[in-house]
Amino acid sequence: MRFSAGKTDGPQYSWWLYGDNGELVAWAGETFPTDANARRAAEAFKAGAKTARYDIYADTGNKWRWRAWRSSDKVASSGESFASQSNAQRAADNVRDNAGNATGP
Repeated sequence: MRFSAGKTDGPQYSWWLYGDNGELVAWAGETFPTDANARRAAEAFKAGAKTARYDIYADTGNKWRWRAWRSSDKVASSGESFASQSNAQRAADNVRDNAGNATGP
C-alpha cells in the first residue's frame, strides 16, 4: 500500500491510500487547506489505523461501505462501496492491518 497526498479538484488538499494493485482503497474523510495539513493527516491515520474503530454500514443505495473513526469521532477515512457486508469488512480489515506499513505520503 502507499499513501498519496495532494490537491483535490478544488482549492483544497487531501490524501488517498492505494493498494498494491494500484487501486484506491481509502481516502480522507475531509479536505485540508494546505498540502502540509493533508500529509499530517495521512501520517496520523497511518499511525492510528490499527487502533481506529471501523464501522461497516449500508449506504442509501443499499451498498456496503466502511469508515474508520479516530478518537475524535471524526471520520478519518472511507472506502468504496461493496455488494456485500463481508466484502466491506474484508476491505476494512485490509486497511486496518496494512495501512500502518504503507509508504508515503
